[in-house]
Amino acid sequence: MRKIGVGLLGFGTVGSGVVKILLENRQLIESRLGASLALKWIALRDLEKDRGVAVDASLVTTDPKMVVNDPEVDIVVELIGGYDPAKTFILKAIENGKHVVTANKALLAAHGDEIFSAASRKGVEIGFEASVGGGIPLIRSIKEGLVANSIQGLYGILNGTANYILTKMTDQGEAFSDVLKEAQKLGYAEADPTFDIEGIDAAHKLTILLSIAYGIPIDFEAVYTEGISKVTPLDIKFMKEFGYRIKLLAISKDDGEAIEARVHPTLIPADAMLASVNEAYNALYIQGDAVGNVMLYGPGAGMMPTGSAVVSDLVDVARNILRGAVGRVPSMGYQPDEVKARRIKSIDELETEYYFRFSAEDKPGVLSKISGILGRHQISIKSVHQKGRDLVGAVPIVMITHEAKEAAVKEALSEIDQLDIAKDKTVLIRIEDWG
Repeated sequence: MRKIGVGLLGFGTVGSGVVKILLENRQLIESRLGASLALKWIALRDLEKDRGVAVDASLVTTDPKMVVNDPEVDIVVELIGGYDPAKTFILKAIENGKHVVTANKALLAAHGDEIFSAASRKGVEIGFEASVGGGIPLIRSIKEGLVANSIQGLYGILNGTANYILTKMTDQGEAFSDVLKEAQKLGYAEADPTFDIEGIDAAHKLTILLSIAYGIPIDFEAVYTEGISKVTPLDIKFMKEFGYRIKLLAISKDDGEAIEARVHPTLIPADAMLASVNEAYNALYIQGDAVGNVMLYGPGAGMMPTGSAVVSDLVDVARNILRGAVGRVPSMGYQPDEVKARRIKSIDELETEYYFRFSAEDKPGVLSKISGILGRHQISIKSVHQKGRDLVGAVPIVMITHEAKEAAVKEALSEIDQLDIAKDKTVLIRIEDWG
């Protein structure tokens, strides 16, 4: 049986999962592949740390160059994370004619075009299924399963940490800071959770999906990004009264002229399929012109789910090596000469419904003043609740609007927030109402 050499850069949580799967499911993989995935090297920093997986000491090195330069290594798996030295090692592996598998969404979102171009010139494969959605086959589904579809919309819960926090806040009424601490203790959130809670991680993943779905160059800076750190239990309580749940959604829509690309807290109907995706799970709701609506759901991170996605890429690349069919499926789903820039809409162009919470003085005429300003900016009110006085004497006025333009909304809220009756800055949360 032919052996295909595999070298691992990084032996953390995901790397341990990859090795565990390669060892424990060896016979299953060989029966499906028709070849052996032979682990040649594991490059790591700490030789003493226990990964929970027993490996032959002769496979372990602290020198990543041993992995990328060994002629017996056919596929390099990069699981270091971050930008550098991961990028340097990937480009060196490509230069040496090696195929690459990576779970590094941040690197691909920032430098993907450079990496994919280098791989195309050298005639090697880049596998990156694990970079978006952990164990859920999102990338392969769009590139291959939905290849006949024009993708009209993507709605993704792509960050398990944020989804866990919002689930606990919604179901238990806890404050953001308390749930974040709990998530950190359980290992769902990093010591520095910025990428997760501020929407950056989800934006990295959406950037990759945009390129695959629409055949456009990778452009992370074009994705509007807003996190969940300002979501409060008070707003969640009011949202539930209106029949919504809140999710950090990665959203894209294609109207034929331009593409929406945004990540932000979003209200969705409580009976929508995505509303039932809770805890640390991920999901992607896809609208295709031929297939209709499809939702993919599952664990979006973790040792074994993400390891499963990495090994699936290893097998996919290995099959192409065995058949001499490198490049059979383009890395980003489109032929390189068909990848073309398209206009990404600014957030000010967005037209959607909105949730507002005003904090105003408790006196006559307040509601009419607010409604008058909204009306002058062509913002129509769908529903309004005026709540009782809170501890500081301000009254929460909660509104759901009909569809309005973001630019007009910003102008109206700026004007309202400057009124002498306004006690705090208005809370704005966008709504995607499929109902």
